[in-house]
Amino acid sequence: TDHPQHELFLRDFGGVENGAGLFGFQLVHGFSRDAVDAMLDGMRLFSMGFSWGGFESLILQNNINAVRSVEKWNYKAPYGHTLRLHIGLEDTDDLIADLEDGFARLRQKNDELRKDGK
Repeated sequence: TDHPQHELFLRDFGGVENGAGLFGFQLVHGFSRDAVDAMLDGMRLFSMGFSWGGFESLILQNNINAVRSVEKWNYKAPYGHTLRLHIGLEDTDDLIADLEDGFARLRQKNDELRKDGK
């Protein structure tokens, strides 16, 4: 709720009539690719892949600039890796728990790499 674009998020994703099951977001700058990989590799409910309208939840790390032909996204501070999610029909609480565990792995791996000087 303290993000400067939280109201924009609520506008676009708040409520059944405005909800969307496919969206992307950028992590804050500073997370390594290895940390993002650790997050994604441990997902229990989210599989990795692009969505073609299926019912399962998917997550994918991608470089949007590799396929974007208009305005390039900023990957410099404060922006980092882009994650693309498709929310499926699994239980909402289970999906939230899976994402929370993933973000915990992301932070843990990033902290380990920083301690090792990587």
